[in-house]
Amino acid sequence: MAKIRVSYEYSEAEDKSIRLGLFLIACGILSLFILGFCWLSPTLQSLQSKPANCTVVSVLRPEEMFECVFTCGADCKGTSLYPCLQIFVNNSESNSVALLHFDEQQLVLNPKCSYVPPCERDNQKNRDSVLWWEDYFTKEVSSQSFTCFFNQQRRPDDVLWRRSHDTSVLLHCVLWPMVSLLLGTLIVLLTVCARSLAVRAEALQKRKCSYEVCHDLSAAAAGPSDRRVNKADDLNPRTNSDPELLSSPTRTLPLFAVPVRRRDREH
Repeated sequence: MAKIRVSYEYSEAEDKSIRLGLFLIACGILSLFILGFCWLSPTLQSLQSKPANCTVVSVLRPEEMFECVFTCGADCKGTSLYPCLQIFVNNSESNSVALLHFDEQQLVLNPKCSYVPPCERDNQKNRDSVLWWEDYFTKEVSSQSFTCFFNQQRRPDDVLWRRSHDTSVLLHCVLWPMVSLLLGTLIVLLTVCARSLAVRAEALQKRKCSYEVCHDLSAAAAGPSDRRVNKADDLNPRTNSDPELLSSPTRTLPLFAVPVRRRDREH
């Protein structure tokens, strides 16, 4: 029997689904690296800081001014000035005085000051924003204890008022890339499995068809000889009518037998 060949080529729809799955896999891996580098590492560092109780010790505003960059349009940028606000607190975790910062971003932006205002073009607006926070910590928070975050290994002389990142950021950084990666892998696997099942079904169908064709050909080849035998039997009525001849072997006369007449027997 000839070898059955089955086509393993993918259809246009299957090819598109495989490309979609590979695209989702690539997006998941790329986004995992990007989010891990931009968000995951800072979030893990932020979560390493321990909560502690802080109490305001002093609120200072030195004469030193710092520059900030403001934007007023697509091609409009400039610099303005803002005063420095320093808030020193007592950290219950280390029982020492540390400089308070609003969050990690402001700590990196200006480690000498506690608060960096949103940069405005007008210097007076920047000054008013700093003065508002000075009054708030001087009058309302000075006699109260509040929760701060302290990291002994990274910043022993600084504490944070609030975290820039929490566990929800960590969840989103891991969840969505993994969803894209798993979805793409699932699409590719389902497409390949569906194609494999279709190939097996096609092979079984071709085997069944080839078996039926061979059976029909053998029946057609055996048909004429059977008909010739039946025809020869029909032409021999003695064979068909005499049951003794049908049941016994064929009888033959002697080679030198002479027929005897009835008259010779009488004389």
